[in-house]
Amino acid sequence: MFKKLIPLALIAVCTPALAAEPMVIQVKRLSLDTALKIAQGSIAACREKGIQIGVTVVDRDGTVQVTLRDTIAAPITVPISEQKARTAVNFNAATSAMKDRANSPIGRIDGLVMSAGGVPILVGGSALAGGVGVSGAPAGETDEECALAGVAKVQEDLDLAM
Repeated sequence: MFKKLIPLALIAVCTPALAAEPMVIQVKRLSLDTALKIAQGSIAACREKGIQIGVTVVDRDGTVQVTLRDTIAAPITVPISEQKARTAVNFNAATSAMKDRANSPIGRIDGLVMSAGGVPILVGGSALAGGVGVSGAPAGETDEECALAGVAKVQEDLDLAM
C-alpha cells in the first residue's frame, strides 16, 4: 500500500511547481520598420567609410526580415550577411567573439559564419529580438562597426519599448 502512495505524493508535491510555469510565453519581435531602420543605418555607416555592403536583419528565430544590398556591393554579400545575422542570433553573441570556434566542428556547420560582422539585437540589454549581419567591408571588424551603427539607430527606442 505504501508503494502505491509514493507516486501520488510525488504528484501532489510537484503539481504546484508545474502550475507556476506560465502556459503562454510572450515574445518581443522587431517590427518591419525597425528592422528596415537597422539595415539602412548599417548601410549609411559603411557608406560614410566609402564601403558598399550587403546587410540582413533576422528575427529572433533567424528568419529574414530585411535584406538590402548597396548599389555596387558584390552579390556574395547577401548570403554572407544572412549567415552572419543567423549565427549571431543562434549563439546570442557577436560573431567576432566566435572566431576561435570557426575551425571547430560547430564552426563547420552549413549556414554559420563565425567571422566578424554579425551582432545580436538586444532589448533592455538582455532580451534577444533579432540579429544583423553585414558583409562587404575589407575587414570583418568594419562590418561589425556598421552593424552596430545600424542597431544604435534604434537602440534607445527598443529599450524604451521594453
